Amino acid sequence: MVLGIIMHLRKITDFSLDLSPRMHGVYSAGELVEGKVVLKLCKELRVSALEVCGRGLAMVHWLESRSVGMNTVYSDFTSYETYLRRRKHLIRDNGTLTVLPPGRHVFPFHFQLPETLVTSFEGKHGSVRYWVKAKLHRPWCTVKKVKKDFTVIEPIDINTPDLLAPQAGCKEKIAHAWYCNLGQVSVTAKIDRKGYTPGEVIPIFAEIDNGTTRAVVPKAAIIQSQAFIARGTMKQKKSVVATLAGDAVPAGKRETWHGRALKIPPLCPSILQCRIIRVEYALKVCVAIPGSSDLVLELPLVIGTIPLHPFGSRTSSVGSQYSVGSQYSVNLEWLRMTIPEQPEPPPDYSSVVSEEEAEHDLSPPHHSSMDCILEGPFYAYIQEFRNRPPPLYSEVDPNPPTANIRPRCMTC
Repeated sequence: MVLGIIMHLRKITDFSLDLSPRMHGVYSAGELVEGKVVLKLCKELRVSALEVCGRGLAMVHWLESRSVGMNTVYSDFTSYETYLRRRKHLIRDNGTLTVLPPGRHVFPFHFQLPETLVTSFEGKHGSVRYWVKAKLHRPWCTVKKVKKDFTVIEPIDINTPDLLAPQAGCKEKIAHAWYCNLGQVSVTAKIDRKGYTPGEVIPIFAEIDNGTTRAVVPKAAIIQSQAFIARGTMKQKKSVVATLAGDAVPAGKRETWHGRALKIPPLCPSILQCRIIRVEYALKVCVAIPGSSDLVLELPLVIGTIPLHPFGSRTSSVGSQYSVGSQYSVNLEWLRMTIPEQPEPPPDYSSVVSEEEAEHDLSPPHHSSMDCILEGPFYAYIQEFRNRPPPLYSEVDPNPPTANIRPRCMTC
């Protein structure tokens, strides 16, 4: 039997699995995974079955120990969540053996990813992995396997109202050193939005008011928080991925950051939809107080994959910040396209306004405040900007009355 296994192994010179090349080498939910299994034989081979399996799995695992008397007891915390399970039969096992002649055999395959997936991830206590595995079944032999990993990145579009909303906060504390009251210190910080992508710069606007008797040092950092959940217990791991240090603020002084830049390094996108693994980010602005605990202010961050679009969703969602009464926005970019390069003379009054319309007041609606809503035919009054202004007033009548017209008596 051992000799037969060795002979079977010598018949196969190559057993490999290849995935079709893709841009950036990553997949997203709902996309098609295509590839091929290549089998090279130097001799005839009898095969029971050949199948391809696609798997996607989130796994969490760690051990905790505690002492019980003289012994140490270990508790195992493990949890799984499956996102992908696909199987394709390239050679189906129907009870009879399939004989493959010597040479190179190529078996293409494809399967579609589910509509809901989680980004690939490798952490300290867990991971999210995706792979394709080919299995070759032969009589009287162990199953021959070959595996190929692939990456899934679930898109996170930061061009949404929630992720484009500014984030701000303030915090204060009374600093103590032993039993001494050092005074009060406060910090106020703001960033222009919640969502960012790796490589972007976060402009930080902050104000540090040092009312203590000691110099303090303001700092900023991006914190990554990994949470792993198993058996109702959560294991957390926090790490600093980017830092920024400011200048020392003397006692009784105030320091202001006017958009201090903090660049985001290459990071894993936020994972918020997995039941057992979560990856979250926060911007931490802290004030280091000598001899006392730090004053810490955290603002939430979301690291996405689709960068900020300068003219798309951002203009439509942020436009309310520049609107009349914070409710209605007016985009006048189209007006530049309608103004002609050479101004044209104004049309004749009778050709624009009829006698019936002249009886009504055509003046634009008057509003005492810009907070009100524009009413009436607003676009009708835009026309006046397109015309040349009327000529200067003159006492000389350009159309004097003729002699055959009898002057009108002013008393009758």
